[in-house]
Amino acid sequence: MKQNNIIKRHLQKNITGRLFRGKVIIVLGARQVGKTTLIENILSELDYPNIVLNGDEADVRELLADTTSTRLRAIVGKNKIVFIDEAQRISNIGVTLKLFADKLNDIQVIATGSSSFELTAKINEPLTGRKYQFQLFPLSYQEMVDHHGLLTENRLLENRLIYGYYPEIITHPGEERELLQLLSDSFLYKDLLLLEDVTKPILFEKLLKALALQLGSEVSFNELSRLTGANHQTVEKYITLLEKAFVVFRLPAFSRNVRNEIRKGKKFYFYDNGIRNAIIHNFQLPSQRTDMGPLWENFLISERVKSLSHMGINVDKFFWRTTQQQEIDYIEESPQSLVAWEFKWNPKAKAKIPKTFTRAYPDSKCWVVTPDNFMNFLTGEMDE
Repeated sequence: MKQNNIIKRHLQKNITGRLFRGKVIIVLGARQVGKTTLIENILSELDYPNIVLNGDEADVRELLADTTSTRLRAIVGKNKIVFIDEAQRISNIGVTLKLFADKLNDIQVIATGSSSFELTAKINEPLTGRKYQFQLFPLSYQEMVDHHGLLTENRLLENRLIYGYYPEIITHPGEERELLQLLSDSFLYKDLLLLEDVTKPILFEKLLKALALQLGSEVSFNELSRLTGANHQTVEKYITLLEKAFVVFRLPAFSRNVRNEIRKGKKFYFYDNGIRNAIIHNFQLPSQRTDMGPLWENFLISERVKSLSHMGINVDKFFWRTTQQQEIDYIEESPQSLVAWEFKWNPKAKAKIPKTFTRAYPDSKCWVVTPDNFMNFLTGEMDE
């Protein structure tokens, strides 16, 4: 199976539809999720001459840093599209992109970045009103259903729960463990470890493992400080870096009406199950694991995040818990609705939505998601 056969058509269509509108196109996402493949596929289907510049290469970084519009025109030549890969590696990239937008607006620039803490910090102010920005995730359940059908993908559910959806993992069956370990040990955190802010890589690895082991549980920075031996500020800073490198994302606690609701809690989830399992070196089958509840929860929430992004739906996302340990795994709030879901790996397990929640929010809709009906959750059919 070739990676090019599994194209992110929704994102490709969105990007292609915004070409040559006088704005820079920014595509963000973790390393190895397929940003380069996506843009190369777009370029291959266009008739415009293009030039590709890779920010990982030292001479490219020197060429594009602290430049002028005259110099950029010379670099571009007769090309109509400029693709700058790993743009976050280039000093003052925001100013360079602004020059393209303001002085060379007949040229379409597409820039990719694997770390929003570097790229967005450099581009946001210079490019205000001058950019379209997209996020690229690992492959998704729905994309794989579209690729080889519902039956085949559902048969692979346990494999996805363990090994995840990174393109290289999907396209190299039988090599998942080795490739995931390589990815989690090096490529994924390359940008983080290059930062001056990450002065303690061993501590960084301890924190990653602590987050992976606390998957699905409410996280306390003070507790993480105790587990890792780092101070509260360092823990918070490193977690923020992980979020901006698209490794983890957080869910805040939902609180509106109930006096004993947890108000300041937070949970962290990984964008990909395989990366999480590689961090703790656990690739056991579901039948042999003791963490299938959190693993199932991470899979569903991360896939839902991808699904919402693909559908262009913006909602606020939460979990809910009270001081009496009543809990709901996942909540979405929009101006039109409040929807709650409880996740159960075992379809036969008893699952009840707490009455405390339904009494406090009588207009909410509540569902239980199991392997028998998770497809409806990911596609939004449960929302109605």
